[in-house]
Amino acid sequence: MALTEERRAALLAYCKLTDLADDPEVVLLIPTYYEMAVAYMEDAGVRQPASGGRLAQYDLCVNAMVLDWWEHRDLKESTATAENPAFRRLLNQLKLTEPVSDLDTSGEAVGI
Repeated sequence: MALTEERRAALLAYCKLTDLADDPEVVLLIPTYYEMAVAYMEDAGVRQPASGGRLAQYDLCVNAMVLDWWEHRDLKESTATAENPAFRRLLNQLKLTEPVSDLDTSGEAVGI
């Protein structure tokens, strides 16, 4: 999903980058990190909700990933850091409550 101006503004506010919105590094990296985070969520089995509480949770997960990547963009050495437990709980909740598509509810075994 493309990064809209409204979503970009919210993301920059979350990352406390509003004052740097026109900085070339921000202009280049934040949309890239956003696309990476959206792809990560999709690969994890979480589709972007259209609205409501799930969308707020989804956006918070994406924001947290973008901020983490932004803060560690200049990291030269690999360091062992603990993952944010609140982020992990939220991502797990989204994965466990992902709506099942009609294609997955036939009750028939697939590929067996």
